Amino acid sequence: MMNKSRGRPRGGSDAKDRILSAAQTLFLQHGYNATTMRAVAAAADVDPALISYHFGSKQGLFAGAMALGISPGQVIARVLEGDPEQVPQQIIRSILTIWDDPELGGSLALLVTQAQRDPALLRTFREYVERELTARLAEHIGGADATERAGAVLTVTLGLIFSRHVLGLNPTAAMDSERIVQLLAPSLAAVLSQTGSARTGG
Repeated sequence: MMNKSRGRPRGGSDAKDRILSAAQTLFLQHGYNATTMRAVAAAADVDPALISYHFGSKQGLFAGAMALGISPGQVIARVLEGDPEQVPQQIIRSILTIWDDPELGGSLALLVTQAQRDPALLRTFREYVERELTARLAEHIGGADATERAGAVLTVTLGLIFSRHVLGLNPTAAMDSERIVQLLAPSLAAVLSQTGSARTGG
């Protein structure tokens, strides 16, 4: 009987580089939503299983292709799987941990800067945010206005990123991260809360 070993799918020594190159090209050509892992595998001439082996998911592939170093969508997914009472605090802590890191924050800042000059990249990044961040938050929140409230969460968090890391606006830029969590978590908690939504709706 033949022994079949299981491990990394075959694809050549340069397979990972080919995957990243193909993924970047297809994401920019077709956007995040329309690009499939199977299409990337075909363009890179590799077994589709090799993409899962190296990157785990489409989110991981996107992060690799865009040289982000981390997948924001996967970070949010892990936060939402945690203690519901701590979700507002953990969302803010996660953002600060990533953006305060010179390497991770720098890669994201570079992507944002490039997207402002490149319409194809801007479209791709917007689709990624809408699908992997807004939609996941809306699913977690639930209710008829879940998407609107998910958008409000992103408005608060993107405002934090812009003021602290793009403008370097004080006092936010110089503030201790836990102080920022303390100040902003109640706002996120109100947005995420069904009861908070009912009160504001009259």
